[in-house]
Amino acid sequence: MATEISAACLFRGPDRGVSDNVVLRHGDGFITEISEGAGPGPRSFVIPAFVNAHDHARATASSFGAVGMPLESWILRTALGSPVDPYLTAVSALARSARAGCAAMMVHYTRPSGTLPLVDEAKAIAKAASDVGIRIAFALAVRDQNPVVYGDAEPVLSGLPGDDRKTIEDLFVRAPLSPKAYIELTDAIGTAIAGPMIDVQLGPAGVQWCSKPLLEAVAEHSARTGRRIHMHLLETVYQRAWADQHFPDMVRWLRDVGFLSERLTLAHCIHARPEELEMIAASGARIVTNFSSNMHLRSGLAPIAAAHGCGCAIAVGVDGLALDEDDDILREMRLVQMVHGGLGFKATWTPAEMFSLAIRNGRHATGAPGNGELAAGNPADYVVIDLDRLDRDQIMPVDPMALLFARGNASLVKEVVVAGRTIAREGVCVGVDLPAVERELQAMYRANVGKLDGFRRTWPSLSDRLSGWFEQQLTCE
Repeated sequence: MATEISAACLFRGPDRGVSDNVVLRHGDGFITEISEGAGPGPRSFVIPAFVNAHDHARATASSFGAVGMPLESWILRTALGSPVDPYLTAVSALARSARAGCAAMMVHYTRPSGTLPLVDEAKAIAKAASDVGIRIAFALAVRDQNPVVYGDAEPVLSGLPGDDRKTIEDLFVRAPLSPKAYIELTDAIGTAIAGPMIDVQLGPAGVQWCSKPLLEAVAEHSARTGRRIHMHLLETVYQRAWADQHFPDMVRWLRDVGFLSERLTLAHCIHARPEELEMIAASGARIVTNFSSNMHLRSGLAPIAAAHGCGCAIAVGVDGLALDEDDDILREMRLVQMVHGGLGFKATWTPAEMFSLAIRNGRHATGAPGNGELAAGNPADYVVIDLDRLDRDQIMPVDPMALLFARGNASLVKEVVVAGRTIAREGVCVGVDLPAVERELQAMYRANVGKLDGFRRTWPSLSDRLSGWFEQQLTCE
């Protein structure tokens, strides 16, 4: 069925700029034609749909007391937010991204609920994505070492009372999957859920959490099958210090075993050094920056301008910790532009260039088809922005893309279309009742909160011991 939309303006890309008075036609999920020079259209600005290129599809962390902590404490504290229902949790996270304008989202699934076999849990998340109407990449995260700290956890655990120690070990210390078992599980998930709207990827959690045999197995399987890889890298000062002490040639080793490639996406890379960025760029791997998450977790400022300057492909993610924990990808992109867009008269990129490369690289990272440009033959993934609210004063003609990066946020999104289907309109998801889902989830979490009273009781002592261990064991420059 053919559909058309008229608009006052449409973004054609950094080279072609903005076209006025356009009609976009699409059918069977693809753009068929864009006509220019039509009569004045509705006061709308049509742009390519966004991509949330790094996320975990989890509950809002601050609701569980995970506020103002460094990652190394935060990641343990968020056990209180383990999904109580994997389908509802995924619907909530995916719908928040969708109503903010995302056509695609990375789900690096780091904390399964434990309520279902993992293949069935992946199926529940796939159903959530289908019901929301969003494209996803799904990678089951894996780790086989360092579950509590980046090394021997005995100094942290030994001082805890016996019951408290058992609580921590039961939550975090488990027999890891073998590399072979993990590869087989990923392939089984791929068989169960992969399709035109879902790309199943390999998801090692991070080098400090993964043994060399596991990383080698992931690299070999990716090279043999073409399956993409999604992994955190050098997110915190403690990860940098760990690498310097225990794995000083880490990025070079990843390159030499074939882990670095165009199939790889790396989240964060905040503490990557110039020579490491050069190797990442030469491999064709992408870096996803997550500005607000980095600030929430006190992880630092990523060298994104330098990475872009040496040829790294840059994408943007929300990581479940947007500035206001509202999954506003547009505000997130604006923050990246403001912080990394240049100094004085020397610009890293224009807003239009940054927008386009983030969409293009985000689609590559998530396996979404096309390059994100609004052009005949590309998927009909687009967002309609309310131009009256964006250009609220209407005093003189101003480039709407410049205005978008000056004052844009998710409240301006009128409609979100993915594969030709409207999935959100005026902040409301079409396929799911997000407020009802969130009410149900809140009730379930409130009923469930007492089950982890032991963990909450021991948290102050554990938190103190964690900070002491990291400061003593891993000294940072």
